[in-house]
Amino acid sequence: MNDIQQVRDAAAPPPPGVVAAARRLTLAAASGVPCAPVRDLIGTADTAVAYAVQQRIVAARRAAGARVVGHKIGLTSTAVQQQLGVDQPDFGLLLDDMAYEDGAVLPASAVLQPRVEAEIAFVLGADLADGDLTPDRVRAAVAYAVPALEICGSRITGWDITLSDTVADNASAGAFVLGRERVALDAFEPRTAVMTMSVDGRTVSEGTGADCLGDPLAAVSWLARTARDLGDPLRAGHVVLSGALGPMHPLTPGARVTAVIRGLGTVTAALAEGTASREGTA
Repeated sequence: MNDIQQVRDAAAPPPPGVVAAARRLTLAAASGVPCAPVRDLIGTADTAVAYAVQQRIVAARRAAGARVVGHKIGLTSTAVQQQLGVDQPDFGLLLDDMAYEDGAVLPASAVLQPRVEAEIAFVLGADLADGDLTPDRVRAAVAYAVPALEICGSRITGWDITLSDTVADNASAGAFVLGRERVALDAFEPRTAVMTMSVDGRTVSEGTGADCLGDPLAAVSWLARTARDLGDPLRAGHVVLSGALGPMHPLTPGARVTAVIRGLGTVTAALAEGTASREGTA
């Protein structure tokens, strides 16, 4: 049994530190004041404990009425891994109140310490729950691809994170924006896609589909296997943000970001003028 599979034992009491870590991160999200890292509570050696924190936080959000609409894969780009000092991917859940339309202006307070990255999003037309979940199987299950922006946010002060910190923090999920173009995979090859992202007209990130675990479909294949191991497989209709195609970039109030993914389309969003999230500790 691997570390991720261990999280499935819902009958077991939460590992030490899980309740306290979930409480710390939830308070940061509610107050708008980032908190100290949670690795002092859950350690850094056991990813299963970090996912247990994530599941506890998401379960509380769902109990309060939030609806799961998909998954995000994080840390798929070598550039982003180097930025954050980690060496493997992770994933989090997308909730309905994180979704914004193309061209939207997000409230300045919507995401704590926002950083933006450009991605290829896939909308599934079939479940990925059984059998051999290879990239070819994923390709067949995808209804269409769309250009996407993920506005990542960290509840942890200064993005001072290890892998355990970001996993516990729902993979630093904040908000996401999907473009208007929908392209079937018989007309678009994710691996060879070329991306350029600009903020206020200045190019801040570039990359290709191959920068996302070698192929965005391979990233989704990893997610499909991992989610199935957790007993929560990917379902038809869900959105999957497959991971950054290039470095993430800080987003300040008043900034407008645009990503162009060749062969797929354009997506844009802005962060409203206003008071940005505050730095602090809990």
